[in-house]
Amino acid sequence: MQRPSRRPQSTPSSPSARAAAVLAGAVVAGTVYASGWERNAFTVRRHSLPLLAPGSEPLKILHISDLHMMPGQKRKQDFLGSLARLEPDLVLNTGDNLSDVRAVPSVVQALGPLLGLPGAFVFGSNDYYAPMPKNPLSYLGIGRKKHSSVPLPWRDLKAAFSERGWVDATHRRAEIVVDGRRVLVAGVDDPHIGRDRYSEIEGPAGPAFDLRIGLVHSPEPRVLDRFDADGYDLAVAGHTHGGQLCLPTGAIVTNCGIDRSRAQGLSAWGRNLVLHVSAGLGTSPYVPVRTFCRPEATLLELVAGPGGGGDDAPVPATPLRERVPLPA
Repeated sequence: MQRPSRRPQSTPSSPSARAAAVLAGAVVAGTVYASGWERNAFTVRRHSLPLLAPGSEPLKILHISDLHMMPGQKRKQDFLGSLARLEPDLVLNTGDNLSDVRAVPSVVQALGPLLGLPGAFVFGSNDYYAPMPKNPLSYLGIGRKKHSSVPLPWRDLKAAFSERGWVDATHRRAEIVVDGRRVLVAGVDDPHIGRDRYSEIEGPAGPAFDLRIGLVHSPEPRVLDRFDADGYDLAVAGHTHGGQLCLPTGAIVTNCGIDRSRAQGLSAWGRNLVLHVSAGLGTSPYVPVRTFCRPEATLLELVAGPGGGGDDAPVPATPLRERVPLPA
């Protein structure tokens, strides 16, 4: 007598099993894309701003931020080294250069010829302290944010920048002559960790300069309001990573006091100030992913405006978002 076969008969998978498989595949593909491709898809953004007096020649400003450098990040280092080809007149660095105690040589070597150009910098929290794992819900206001206390060699980085001629704008007002133009730069320490003391630089920026620029790592409204009130033309900041984990419609969070529409790119602030927020070039080593927010350096080409800036000089719309209008 023939024995019945013990091989299990195949049964069609259930709709729920198929859906789970599709979801798992999408999660894996998304993680590979966000961690393997987009976070290393470095790009140069370009904007034209009519902030100079009528008849002025253009002035090119390279804005870099949030390198979050670690030794061995060759793609990022090669991209930084290539930026000198843009031939900027002025380089502005708004902090968070480090993510490792050994990263100072990598930052200095990668910046290379840019350190030989006129430049100014302020630091962020991840120049002073090493990054640490954080509860992702804290960025949505759920739970308390924690800050690291593990020190980084920021003094070595400051010395390297200063020795090569870049101006430390931390709680300092300084004049830089750029292509024959008088540029005032002033900055504060990182407001995100409460190190800002605007009182040390307060006061009217004055009409004697061809351009007035404020630097800050985290674009907190309390600092931007002061820059605007003192008559600065342009403020540059980083910190937001452009939202880092974004939807196609834009940022979900900014990790600071500005609204999501200003998480990356240009916007008007107050009465006369133009704000540029860089999406930055790096990420925390604990969250090495980006979605719909490629890492960037920005080339701001300042050109002559009908009135040298102010309300008559419009701020152009930036990709994926409209200009934030001036308040009435």
